[in-house]
Amino acid sequence: MTQPLTRTDTIAYRGSGSAVYLNITNRCSCACAFCLREWTDGVYGEVLTLTHEPEPEEVTRSVELEFLEGPADEVVFCGFGEPTMRLDVVLAVTEWLRLRRIPARLDTNGHGQLLNPALDVPAALMAAGLSTVTVSLNAADPESYDRICRPLFAKAYRAVIQFAEQCVKHDIQTTLTAVDCPGADLAGCEAIATAMGAGFRARGLAAPRGRDDAEKGKA
Repeated sequence: MTQPLTRTDTIAYRGSGSAVYLNITNRCSCACAFCLREWTDGVYGEVLTLTHEPEPEEVTRSVELEFLEGPADEVVFCGFGEPTMRLDVVLAVTEWLRLRRIPARLDTNGHGQLLNPALDVPAALMAAGLSTVTVSLNAADPESYDRICRPLFAKAYRAVIQFAEQCVKHDIQTTLTAVDCPGADLAGCEAIATAMGAGFRARGLAAPRGRDDAEKGKA
């Protein structure tokens, strides 16, 4: 049974530019040293802590309500957790968006295959109609990745790269990102992205001293 939304359950919200973001879980398979969740409870003026994880019908309803406020160029799975921990919701909502000709983007830590080993995740995302994926790499070697991202899985770094490679092979527009934090090898991350045919984007480091800007989406 679908649970009613509460005042703290922000599922669909506006980001920078013309995009609607979807917050479908607060769970994550990383504990990144730079994660916003270490010192704030939301971004863009929205509280993203959830009292329950929304079902697909709740998510699509929230998208419809958000679109009543105005159009958007894309809908992005990006909240306070790793979306592929709820891959069934990502796939269902992506297909719903595709049928309405609304581009969908997934912002992910790249653990989708590790979290869903019984399924070919990039192929399923492609089949559902995903347009774009942004994979958070953050390091150019396994040791740095483990230190910065603190994954739950052993040998997660190689799995992240393999996930991104498979997304490229399935013709999903793929971008690797890295946060410009102490010890990050941005040039090395960009070289990895270039070698697999993906794009690359460096992301600014949000810190507590910049909390106001981060919550407004400026970090």
